[in-house]
Amino acid sequence: MTPSAPAYRRLSVEERRSQLLEAALSLFAHRVPEDVSLDDVAEAAGVSRPLVYRYFPGGKQQLYEAALRSAAEELQQCFDEPHEGPLLTRLSRALDRYLAFVDQHDAGFSALLQGGSVVETSRTTAIVDGVRRAAAQHILSHLGVSEAGPRLRMTVRMWITAVEAASLIWLDDDKEPPVEELRDWLVEQFVAVLSVTARRDPQTAALVQALAADG
Repeated sequence: MTPSAPAYRRLSVEERRSQLLEAALSLFAHRVPEDVSLDDVAEAAGVSRPLVYRYFPGGKQQLYEAALRSAAEELQQCFDEPHEGPLLTRLSRALDRYLAFVDQHDAGFSALLQGGSVVETSRTTAIVDGVRRAAAQHILSHLGVSEAGPRLRMTVRMWITAVEAASLIWLDDDKEPPVEELRDWLVEQFVAVLSVTARRDPQTAALVQALAADG
């Protein structure tokens, strides 16, 4: 007897939506948003174009924003590190996850942070900025700071911007230097910018002393 084919299982609304988002994220990871069409998403998911519209009636813009939110959630989780062990070791692990995301979503990551996309709106800009703010809050939490002064808060946000810029340059330079070297360099830069701010800010100076003792 010929084995019977597995029974067809209709996906739930949430499962189908997740399937479409996964297909879209896979495409956006390797191509800029302008180069991805709804037909491409439908083909990658193995469904029809009308089905994509049924779940995302706003078309490509709605689908892109939903995929961007999904990617943003994953990026935010990169800095969600257990509060155990030395701070700089924790930061290294968080950067390992962040840079792994950059490596896996190279073209999409560039499009995400560089802006200028035809599908960029105030909503997409807010999604990206939310990632930066969440990363800053995670880092301040690891520093044991509940109320950061303006200089410390600015220093952390500036470092996050430097991490983004370094990631984009790293992609442009064919992922050189090696990712482990880039990670260590970024951790060293974090300590360096804190040390500069410490000369002007007692709150940061106390943190730098704590970091020296922690190491």
